[in-house]
Amino acid sequence: MNTSPEPGGMIHADHPFAAPAGSRDPARQLRGRLVAPVTVWTSGTAGLTVSSLVVAAGEPASVCALLDPDSDLAEALGDDGRAVVNVLRWRHRTVADVFAGLHPSPGGVFRTGEWVDGPVGPVLADAAGVALVTVVDRRRVGWNDLVTATVDEVTTSDDTGDLLAYARGRYRTVGEAAGG
Repeated sequence: MNTSPEPGGMIHADHPFAAPAGSRDPARQLRGRLVAPVTVWTSGTAGLTVSSLVVAAGEPASVCALLDPDSDLAEALGDDGRAVVNVLRWRHRTVADVFAGLHPSPGGVFRTGEWVDGPVGPVLADAAGVALVTVVDRRRVGWNDLVTATVDEVTTSDDTGDLLAYARGRYRTVGEAAGG
């Protein structure tokens, strides 16, 4: 045990809130080993960081995402609402934390980052990609709402070098997550 008074001194090596090894949820352990994209969904004045999502190609293309059913975003969307899906970059880590409720943003969540008005909700001005979507289905799956939305419009940036990913409880760039 290191009890050094120096900054960054370690009291113990284990996470103080981690469940003992034998009682950890195997599904959460599996999820923690998956690399996830980091997005912020917005609708009206609500927003939420979402990393459990997949884009399904087709006519029309669809996005399926797991949302917190108690979030302001879930309430704003209802069963057939529209949303903006903002794909984040490395420099948007604080934006992701603010919309996840992990970091304060005096004056409201949209005071962190540079936002512009969009047709259905705020758009992050320097997002790596933006999709306007319309919810077509919503159902409870586990502790989440599985939301399926059709993709109405997409804009992307040519610069994809610093896409934000989440793996093993930390933000990473896509290159880092891939081992690069």
